[in-house]
Amino acid sequence: MERLKKDLATLKSLCDEQAIELDPLTLKKLVHYGHLLEVWNHKINLISRKEDAPVIVKHIFHSLLIALYHPFFKDEKVLDLGTGGGLPGIPLSISFPETQFLLVDATGKKISACQAMIKELGIKNAIALHTRVEELKGVEFDTVLSRQVAPLDQLCGYAGRLLKPGGILICLKGGNLEKEITKAIESRKDHNGFPSNVELHPISNISTFFEEKQIVIAR
Repeated sequence: MERLKKDLATLKSLCDEQAIELDPLTLKKLVHYGHLLEVWNHKINLISRKEDAPVIVKHIFHSLLIALYHPFFKDEKVLDLGTGGGLPGIPLSISFPETQFLLVDATGKKISACQAMIKELGIKNAIALHTRVEELKGVEFDTVLSRQVAPLDQLCGYAGRLLKPGGILICLKGGNLEKEITKAIESRKDHNGFPSNVELHPISNISTFFEEKQIVIAR
């Protein structure tokens, strides 16, 4: 109980600092998700088991930072590509209940964990699907999200096929991304002209835990 209270206070403080407005029930559900993520992580490998920061900060708050640069809207269709343990899709689906999220991953055990967590948390606007992104057909999205470590040009290749006109790809990535961005721009002729430009938003000033981390937005 003390741990949950501490995580709740930590998350509320971090969100307040960044003017991310979430009601008390949403904050509690996010903390509950963090607890479930740790429980499931003992069963199957969803996140690193040698954490250098609390899950509530490194995974959940990190996911929420996307909202600083993208205002999720009602009925927006969002694809979380390579969701793993539900990141960033589950925290964002909790925070934006009127936005529709599809979480996909090629690893069945990870999707089973996501499905169980979505059910326990009572999330109605997220679906977790066991599939490879290459197999997604006949569906388009307003936004594609990714926290996986695939190269940016590969992610743009997936997004270019799945995004509606004017759609965007948002990635949580780290390290020096200049070469990745150059390659993604050079490869756009193979990806339906996507992306036309790429923005970088460093988040190292928000927390020392996010050193060298950036939010990448490809349009």
